[in-house]
Amino acid sequence: MENSKLVRYELMAEIGEGTYGKVYKARDLESNGKCVALKRIAIPRTPEGIPVNVIREVALLKHLELFDHPNIIRLFDVELVHQTDRTMKMTLVFELIEQDLAVFLSKVREPGLLQNKVKGLVHQLFRGLDFLHSNSVVHRDLKPENILVSNSGQVKLADFGLARMYTVNMALTPVVVTLWYRAPEILLYSGYTTAVDIWSVGCIFAEILQLRPFFCGISEINQLQKIFDILGLPDEGEWPPEAPLCYSSFAPRKVKPVEDLLPQIDLLGKDLLLKCLRFSPGQRTSTHEALAHPYFMETLEHL
Repeated sequence: MENSKLVRYELMAEIGEGTYGKVYKARDLESNGKCVALKRIAIPRTPEGIPVNVIREVALLKHLELFDHPNIIRLFDVELVHQTDRTMKMTLVFELIEQDLAVFLSKVREPGLLQNKVKGLVHQLFRGLDFLHSNSVVHRDLKPENILVSNSGQVKLADFGLARMYTVNMALTPVVVTLWYRAPEILLYSGYTTAVDIWSVGCIFAEILQLRPFFCGISEINQLQKIFDILGLPDEGEWPPEAPLCYSSFAPRKVKPVEDLLPQIDLLGKDLLLKCLRFSPGQRTSTHEALAHPYFMETLEHL
């Protein structure tokens, strides 16, 4: 490691741990001590080389950093070190953002955030996602832990380990997106599109309002039941014909109005939320439509 260019970074503290590695706060000794985030990933060497998810994340970040979008995490540097014949270590150097959305929300006291703050967070979420979708990228794992919030309130999408370029005829991995933010078509092992990210944003929108997750299932079937308990059972014609679960597996439910569950939401917010949480992916709002939604209009000049 002595020959590594990463000696310029002085580790300060471990600030996170994920499926693929640890994240550290570090000081950049060559940039006046500027603080950065180092994501270190231990990679088992295989006959095929580096795992595809790692290559995918780095390639996407390198592509996206060319645009320097304000709502996408910035990647400064990448280094791959061959430690042994069996392992490698990759270090990604990111801009340092103080906290993720889960931590941010945990600090909010009842009765919750002011409406302008909610709109600001959700609008930035849609702006970042609009940039991804405009570049044919589907994130596939949007959740509060993968959304960063600076002390000034700037939102940045992060963790692109499950993201990939989207094409119409692509074959997509069935098990993606953390359970509570997983769209019905994924839960039913159906084909899916960028609309899975819209569903996730809808779940996160509701969570920002009520300061706790909206659909909290313990299994895929239970997650669907939680969704139908709140949104009602869809029409049978909307049910994916290839789904392993039959439509008749679920009984019709009498549901409460969304405003009873989310008393903080106004009529325009309810309209946008329900457009994100439509059962049929083709009927969900797009990022472009969401950004133009009147929910954001009154406070757009302040966002």
